Amino acid sequence: MTAPTTTIATTAAPTGRRARADLTLWAGAGFLALVVLAALFAPLLAPHDPDAIDFAGIWTPPGADHWLGTDQMGRDLLSRVLYGAREGLLGPLALLALASVLGVGAGTLAAWRRGWVDAVLARVTDVMYAFPGLLFVVLVIAVFGSGMTTAVVALGLAFTPIIAKFTRSVALAECARPYVDAYRVQGVSGLVICVRYVIPNMAPALLGYLVVLFGEALMGLATLSFLGFGAQAPSSEWGLMVQEGRSALVQGVLWPSLVPGTAIALVVIAFNIVGVRLADLLSSRR
Repeated sequence: MTAPTTTIATTAAPTGRRARADLTLWAGAGFLALVVLAALFAPLLAPHDPDAIDFAGIWTPPGADHWLGTDQMGRDLLSRVLYGAREGLLGPLALLALASVLGVGAGTLAAWRRGWVDAVLARVTDVMYAFPGLLFVVLVIAVFGSGMTTAVVALGLAFTPIIAKFTRSVALAECARPYVDAYRVQGVSGLVICVRYVIPNMAPALLGYLVVLFGEALMGLATLSFLGFGAQAPSSEWGLMVQEGRSALVQGVLWPSLVPGTAIALVVIAFNIVGVRLADLLSSRR
């Protein structure tokens, strides 16, 4: 009588964990979908002009007229958070697009050519790994000036070795598959094999990894804006909003920094959850 009970328990446990993991995935994906819709339809959803200054309503607490309160210049925080979602999503997207083109190309080249090419690229990525990413970004900004565009390019270069190392590890396994030798025997060039077959076959593994990196990229850009190197006033970028709300903390007013800070935290957590679970699903299907 005990054997069936044990069998049911052992089979039900993984099913329950899988169901909870799927629920977490859909919850995170649903939240991110709402954030994307809020960014797209910010002009329709925002109750006020995000840049409208009202010195008579400075640090107004959340209420019927201002659902999330106002900042140090009387600007509606809900409206600014909605508009700030655009920069919060487009910045990391552009950053990862640049890093992916460079990183995937370098990692695939290293795995395909091996030998001295692999050794040189490995040493270059190791040097960039040893150099603190934020310090590298600050040095680039010091040379080319602050601003959102410079911050995106600098962080894109900082993320390139991370993506290159991951791509190389996946590409090594992919290049060892039999179909690669079959195409080589047929005389197909290495460039065609990599572009048409190797990279598309690596796409599922890369996709899940890039989704996780999206949250880190968003946090990195917000950090640069907080330090004054990224977005500049009167932008409604979330990191800059947190920095502008520091003066309110001295007066005991929490919402100017708490609202954008919470938005950053929730979006980063959602991207991490979706990215990890998506990578697991894609790798298992593959």
